[in-house]
Amino acid sequence: MLRIAKFEKVTPERFAADFMNTFPGQTLPQALAAYERIRLPRRATSGSAGYDFFAPVGFELSAGETITIPTGVRALMEDGWVLTIYPRSGLGFKYRFQLDNAVGVIDSDYAASDNEGHIFLRMTNDSRARKTLVLTAGSAFAQGIFLPFGVTVDDDARATRNGGLGSTGRSL
Repeated sequence: MLRIAKFEKVTPERFAADFMNTFPGQTLPQALAAYERIRLPRRATSGSAGYDFFAPVGFELSAGETITIPTGVRALMEDGWVLTIYPRSGLGFKYRFQLDNAVGVIDSDYAASDNEGHIFLRMTNDSRARKTLVLTAGSAFAQGIFLPFGVTVDDDARATRNGGLGSTGRSL
């Protein structure tokens, strides 16, 4: 297997700022406690393609509700690779738990952004059976898969990234 990437935690300062911005009313001690609980993504078995992402905090999500999760994680990867993110299969099957953008795409240059490449996941419990999803801190809720990608023979992309969520479409 090719070893093309590494997961790291973002700095405590970055996570605390993002955590308190995402969850208004949370305090710095609560944010730092959540930071200490961050687990880097891991494969469950030697045959697993996906790296499980773990919730830094517990949450309860009723049917139709959405949550944005600052993971506290960044991915450093070689050029020519992308990290794609999906919900955990079991949660998708039982709750229709899904990423709001269908598939997360983390580009190799995202880690160099001012936000340290902090990966956020916005997910919705779309349960048609009105099931409430309850996850404890440290529970696996999403999975990331590294994939190679190619470019066209006449590709001339030269811009640099600074941020996520549409940052490459902004005027420079």
